[in-house]
Amino acid sequence: MSVITEDNFIFKAPGAWAREDLFPIREVARLTGVNPVTLRAWERRYGLIQPTRTDSGHRLYSLGDIEKVRSILAWIERGVAVSKVGKILAKTESVQSVCALIPSDLVRADYAQWQQQVADAVGQFDDVELDRIYGQIFSTYAVPVVFQDILMPLWRQLLQRQQVFGQTSEWVFFDGFLRSRIIQRLLLKREGVSRRVLVCAIAGQCRELELLVTALFLSKADVGVRVLATGLPFDELTLVCQKIQPLALVVVSHHAPAPELPKRLGKLAMSLDCPLLLAGDASDLAQDALAGSSIGCLGNEGTVMRQRLRQFLAGNLDT
Repeated sequence: MSVITEDNFIFKAPGAWAREDLFPIREVARLTGVNPVTLRAWERRYGLIQPTRTDSGHRLYSLGDIEKVRSILAWIERGVAVSKVGKILAKTESVQSVCALIPSDLVRADYAQWQQQVADAVGQFDDVELDRIYGQIFSTYAVPVVFQDILMPLWRQLLQRQQVFGQTSEWVFFDGFLRSRIIQRLLLKREGVSRRVLVCAIAGQCRELELLVTALFLSKADVGVRVLATGLPFDELTLVCQKIQPLALVVVSHHAPAPELPKRLGKLAMSLDCPLLLAGDASDLAQDALAGSSIGCLGNEGTVMRQRLRQFLAGNLDT
């Protein structure tokens, strides 16, 4: 029987660990850019990752563990303290658990197959093939699943791996493709709608594609949606709303909320003639700080966002 160490990628005989399933700590460090000392600290201090252990105590990480490491990195880059990341991941996993009625292995395998097809087309910069696959995915799944479970995870993987030669070009190509397709869908829903919900990003806290995906989710609430360009000054949102007279203003942030954010949102809400709503990852993180205010929190999950917007506009959702 071969010996597995954390630093060498050697696998046991048949019936034990499989090469494609489990990775030693050094390989995980290479794939994610997180050094072994930090990986061990995330496990011991915060319980963020729970790798498998060999009989001799060496750590082995699954593909799911590697994706979790990348998720942790993404949250830290957004300004969330590592000590708080566990709570966020737990919320995310609880939303995903709704799919538990279907065998999770089958669901993940199906998503992975679609992601591989998309990745292959992106790797070839083949817009025709990518458009074909994109259409097939949309004909198979609901919009939240298409983006949250299939397309956006791949988009984030490419974004996080830009240190690898060629990955930046692939990400730019994929990002541009998705933005153009979502804009087309949003434009189709504008016809015959007089008043719409305005959706805008808090400057520097949301990429354009993330903003467009949020707008697409909200458009499924049977309301018209208008997306404001990224970079719009926060202090000028009151002026914009006075001109447009929207049904509601939704601000989107995927960063950890700064301490002054509730106060800034409260000041903005008092200057508006329409409801103010917060969406994105910051919505869940700031929910306690905004409790009791007039500002509604829509969350960061597509179906929940849509339902809360409907309820809020109907006056049935307590802020």
